[in-house]
Amino acid sequence: MRRFVQSFSAEALPPAVPRAIALALLEGPDRFNIAVRKPAAVIFEREDRLVVEDFDWGLIPSWSKLPETKYTTVTARLERAPRSRIFKRPWEQRRCVVPLNGYYKWDRSASPPQPYFIQAQSGAVLFAAGLWDFWHREEPHVYSFAILTSGNPAIPPPLTPDGPVFVPAEKIGAWIEGVWFPQRFLRQVAQPALEAYPVSRRIKSRDADDYTLLDPVDPLEDAVATAGFDDIDNNEEDEDD
Repeated sequence: MRRFVQSFSAEALPPAVPRAIALALLEGPDRFNIAVRKPAAVIFEREDRLVVEDFDWGLIPSWSKLPETKYTTVTARLERAPRSRIFKRPWEQRRCVVPLNGYYKWDRSASPPQPYFIQAQSGAVLFAAGLWDFWHREEPHVYSFAILTSGNPAIPPPLTPDGPVFVPAEKIGAWIEGVWFPQRFLRQVAQPALEAYPVSRRIKSRDADDYTLLDPVDPLEDAVATAGFDDIDNNEEDEDD
């Protein structure tokens, strides 16, 4: 997972989402190709209440000397995060939820590689479990986040069955406020049924950001139409969760 979408409608938000959170999400901008170091809406706890704010995607640990890392931190493996130097403190103290309509994932068995858009079969907004941190060594301060990932057999072939760990809308507060056994909690929550379809390789460009990115495509026709996109420097896509 290296790109995702946030473009919310009232009909797609589950009734269990707190009203204040739902209103904040509906007021946010439409984003159809969120990439590393771009802002995204995140649900977290501030002063004992759940709020929505824009954080940068790609967690920067508070102890980092610079507002960047030499590692890929857009995602954190559920199995390794509690022991990771980068993610250990956020795992214990700074949890968040990232709402999304769906996300893009590449089928690298195809030639050329083909992106797919993954979404809930129901069309409802998904809520990915995440971690956040606050870098404040100098101005400007940076709030940033990572999305937790693990194996997920609900992801349909030909895609690798691995991706974000989702939290049901009614359990958003429980995850953020702190459950006693977070790994067990995330492994026990039911994951939503998912579907996937091929979309344009235009998503490879960080500058592409419009609703047509969600249009289904014929992979052969798209490969011809987007042949020049193979020249785009897109290192963030080199690894796919």
